[in-house]
Amino acid sequence: MPTEPHGPRSRRERPAKPALTRPGIIETAVRLMRAEGLERVTMRRLAAELDTGPASLYVYVRNTAELHAAVLDDMLAAVDLAPVNASGDWQSRLVRVLTSYTMVVYDNPGLAQSALVARPSGPGYLNLLEAILALLSEGGVPDDRAAWLCDVLLLFATANAAEHATRDRDTAERDTDALVAAVRNASTETHPRIATLGDDLLSGPGSDRLDWGFHLLINGAVHTPRPTGPNR
Repeated sequence: MPTEPHGPRSRRERPAKPALTRPGIIETAVRLMRAEGLERVTMRRLAAELDTGPASLYVYVRNTAELHAAVLDDMLAAVDLAPVNASGDWQSRLVRVLTSYTMVVYDNPGLAQSALVARPSGPGYLNLLEAILALLSEGGVPDDRAAWLCDVLLLFATANAAEHATRDRDTAERDTDALVAAVRNASTETHPRIATLGDDLLSGPGSDRLDWGFHLLINGAVHTPRPTGPNR
């Protein structure tokens, strides 16, 4: 039988493309991040995935930074906020929420670095912020200190995740081995405190250090008033 000639197809014969929406764009960006890494989630790459031009995306997302912040906010839905309504010590429950946030960022290496500068403003971030503030209020932390403490706690968590998530295992092991050797071989004459505290400087698993750091910051805020004065 004769075959139909292969000529250009009319636009009317092509399937209609789904309408662009901000939620759909973010959903596609998250899928790309999981498949290729956040560094590949650019406006140009996203436009290609959506079969459109980059200019069309700017109607919904201003730039790559806003796109990455929206991706981060979407991922924050995975943070475990159940401790807010659980029983038990408020501070331990707060640390559980913060640890869950740290693990969500840590499990997405590209996201970890971006989270240091991203400014999410969607429901994921607002829910996390509300959870932290609720537990600080339960613990009696003054509102003004709680407001500033949120930023410090999340920065500490994000930096910790970024430090460990963005290095490959071989590089991390080499860096750790070099640090251990330098500390343990420190001269008692030139670096007496390092030589004395070498074992303590290197002690403890990362999870213990993370947990201790959160408690340190929380307890510090409880006993440290915010500065006051004419310019504050």
